[in-house]
Amino acid sequence: MKLDRKEILKALETITIAGEGQNMVESGAVRNVLTFGDEAVVEVVLTTPAMHIRKRAEADIIKTIQEKVNADAKVKVNVKVESPEKPEIKGKGIPGISNIIAVSSGKGGVGKSTITANLAVTLAKMGFKVGVLDADIYGPSMPIMFDVERERPISVEVDGKSKMKPIQSYGVELLSIGFFTTPEQAIIWRGPMASKALNQMLFDADWGELDFMLIDLPPGTGDIHLSIMQSLPITGAVVVSTPQAVALADAKKGVAMFQQESINVPVLGIIENMAYFTPEELPDNKYYIFGKEGARNLAADLDVPFLGEVPIVQSIREAGDYGRPAALQTATPLEASFEELARSVVQETVNRNDNLPPTEAIKITTMAGCSAVKKK
Repeated sequence: MKLDRKEILKALETITIAGEGQNMVESGAVRNVLTFGDEAVVEVVLTTPAMHIRKRAEADIIKTIQEKVNADAKVKVNVKVESPEKPEIKGKGIPGISNIIAVSSGKGGVGKSTITANLAVTLAKMGFKVGVLDADIYGPSMPIMFDVERERPISVEVDGKSKMKPIQSYGVELLSIGFFTTPEQAIIWRGPMASKALNQMLFDADWGELDFMLIDLPPGTGDIHLSIMQSLPITGAVVVSTPQAVALADAKKGVAMFQQESINVPVLGIIENMAYFTPEELPDNKYYIFGKEGARNLAADLDVPFLGEVPIVQSIREAGDYGRPAALQTATPLEASFEELARSVVQETVNRNDNLPPTEAIKITTMAGCSAVKKK
């Protein structure tokens, strides 16, 4: 048996690399194909070093050649990564904060704030210095979840300037618009006022040294999201969804927002909340109320990491209402779930920082909406 190079190239024209519109032959990703009898060596060049994209490209090449050319073909794929040079970080960062993670959801009611609170507490338990900015201006819930609803930030002097001191609870530094209003007060602000308040909490606060700042974004893809990404170079985004189709459709839009060329914030992965229901009296039973593995399958379809799943457990809701995040429970399945989630977020953050250039804060223009900051 002798493999035909032209047949192999024709077969490879049916494959696209994740995130690119052209097939891998037209895009130039396939640099060379060598054949030696029943053996084929395919040399591929990728512009992204993400391991999951590399592995998928290798698997697609081998599968396609064996399906479309010859089932007995012995295929070897040599992948080379040509990453762009790291540009200078644009925008105004916050000194002392190493990683800024935006926690987002396409729609409300999927438990995004609950995930943020428990993720923050778990990271703090693991020894990281953690802060949470409650950017959900119209529905701030972090003060309740951290049992600091009646607290008020004090003013401290830093380098001759007066700054807000975040409230600390369970080892987490916390700021929320909820600290500046009464619990029953509705916040009726237009976008510019909300954005100004967020900027004050970001840049006029004494956050100190943080390994992670988690930003709890409001649901959807709107003005607050653009304001945050305009103000800060976000390290990466985490999207929270429940498994049912309605939530997944909006989660897909949330991922697409961050991946737009004009925004270009790396998506660290998707979290599936309310994955299944486990009654307290039947801890081994799983009831998939909202569908099974919907967010996991969405992550695979979008080629982004799946960070983990959190079940529906009554104590998670109770813990949030009483201001003691469920992740603080020790030696429980819930603690294990949130620890696995936190490890995944940390690992994906490390991978992102090792393999991708720093994120640029985006430039907002009134005419064009979003446009990338031009390099000097």
